[in-house]
Amino acid sequence: MHSDEKVNILLVDDQPARLLTYETILAELGQNLVSAHSGLEALEKLMRQEFAVVLLDVSMPDMDGFEAARLIHEHPRFEKTPIIFVTGVHVSELDRLTGYKVGAVDYVSIPVVPEILRSKVAVLVELYLKRRELRELNRTLERANQRLSDANITLQAEKTRELETLNRILQHANAELEHTNSTLQTEVTERARAEKALKEADRHKDEFLAMLAHELRNPLAPILNAVQLMHRRPVRDPQLSWSRDVIERQVGHLTRLVDDLLDVSRITRGKINLAREPMAVAGLVQRAVETVMPLITERSHQFNVEVPDEAVHVYGDPLRLTQALGNVLTNAAKYTEPGGKISLTVQARAGQVEFRIRDTGIGIPAALQPMIFDMFTQLNRGSGRAQSGLGIGLALVRKLLEMHGGTVAAFSEGDGLGSEFLITLPVAGEQAIRPAAVEGTAAPAPAASAPEAAPPVRRRILVADDNSDALESLAILLELGGHEVYSAANGALALESAERHLPEVALLDIGMPKLDGYEVARRIRAQPWGRRITLVALTGWGQDSDRRRSGEAGFDSHLVKPLDLDKLTELLSRLPTDRAPAQDPFIA
Repeated sequence: MHSDEKVNILLVDDQPARLLTYETILAELGQNLVSAHSGLEALEKLMRQEFAVVLLDVSMPDMDGFEAARLIHEHPRFEKTPIIFVTGVHVSELDRLTGYKVGAVDYVSIPVVPEILRSKVAVLVELYLKRRELRELNRTLERANQRLSDANITLQAEKTRELETLNRILQHANAELEHTNSTLQTEVTERARAEKALKEADRHKDEFLAMLAHELRNPLAPILNAVQLMHRRPVRDPQLSWSRDVIERQVGHLTRLVDDLLDVSRITRGKINLAREPMAVAGLVQRAVETVMPLITERSHQFNVEVPDEAVHVYGDPLRLTQALGNVLTNAAKYTEPGGKISLTVQARAGQVEFRIRDTGIGIPAALQPMIFDMFTQLNRGSGRAQSGLGIGLALVRKLLEMHGGTVAAFSEGDGLGSEFLITLPVAGEQAIRPAAVEGTAAPAPAASAPEAAPPVRRRILVADDNSDALESLAILLELGGHEVYSAANGALALESAERHLPEVALLDIGMPKLDGYEVARRIRAQPWGRRITLVALTGWGQDSDRRRSGEAGFDSHLVKPLDLDKLTELLSRLPTDRAPAQDPFIA
């Protein structure tokens, strides 16, 4: 048997769908894949064929994986056949010990990660091939020894020269065997190094995304603070008011996109919280068009929008629906040459709202159309320009629309023939559009009879941030809210100001020079006067590990930049009026 001959791999599972999955994953290895639907069938196939490795399901009717493995390894022929257990349930240490006692070499959990399963099986196949080569070499050695023995018996002294030749052959075979073993060890070491490098790269990726989110959130914080300050001042010019609202909406878009960037898997699993409310389709279109108009203007596109005159509503998250529609429009603008045509047509029919986006752009190749909404899929512009974006825009569109009960589809005649995207959303019912008070029941009481809101309590607040724009804008916002504010541009000044002024609340940035926010919080908590101060971490770091770390440092709350002023106002309102900080839970 030659080393290039295919080896047999036995796949044992009572579920045909899983067997198909294993066959698809392991097809790249180019070996013979043999399937069995039960432990008994697996034993029958083992009696007829030799297998390099057995992939064995733990949970099977009649005979489970442990019993099947025990019977396999009790047979002398198969006692060294490696077995990988596949399990879809939690495996305790006792279960693992049981599996290893009956001959398992490894465990794989469901859902199966293709690369991991393929790598594990490939290593065992490679080991099998090496063992097979060793067996062939051993047979060669046995034949050589036999020839040597025959030569010694029949020729003795006169055949001494031939004996020396056979000895040289034996030495050469041993050298080859040693070289083969060394090569195998090198390959095993290289695989271990590659796996370690892969884990390290994944860790660096997570660190990079966290750093990127932090660096993006820092400039967003003063921008949002400035917009909120503009809200506090009367604006007579409609264009200035419109510009302020545009900035505020776009900061909101950027903030949510940064959150999505931190965890792409959250998008693929649909774990995005939606703030649903009834919204007019015309308003949705206006917001989405607003996000893409700078790019359309820059590229001199001919853009046409048709929206029905009658009021049509959908029920969903305005920001997310704007993001979904805006992503499709942005794609149309990016992949349409300057001066091209783009149209957005909206129609209501059969309880649904249809959004059709057509363009005269580069089109979608037929081979790419089935995967255009998959994660990280990008079109090849073919014009020499670098591609932009992460390739998650259309994947996010599909997930967001599915969460709203909608759909999205793409059509194209091919390269250079433009594209058409069709988005559908269910029309909102009357219950979603109208508040409950208009349904014929009692009308709300007059505003005059409502109790007056309690006046805001003036607080002593320390704000510490090394970003001067963020520090000054937040301080002004708090002062306009009637609070007494003390500012500090670094950690050392923050600690000094806290000791001097004894604030009720301290808003501390984490990444400050001299002393970071964690150290400032620890030192404040170490002082008797600091135990009554409510400490709030105000930072661009927003992962779970960051929240745990700030809690361990003594912070009461963890707010992520850009600051949600409503959340801060709610926190301040919950403090007691005697200027002693409340025992608030650690909120995110």
